[in-house]
Amino acid sequence: MKLLRIAPMAILACALALTACANTIRGVGKDVKSTARAVKDTVN
Repeated sequence: MKLLRIAPMAILACALALTACANTIRGVGKDVKSTARAVKDTVN
């Protein structure tokens, strides 16, 4: 019985953690892209 209560909460916590990681990775990708663009503009 106790496992039936804990399992959904654990799944929800994992889903939230993975969502946060995905958002962070997207943000890093945007930062890298804008940095590359700035370097390219400076060189030109």
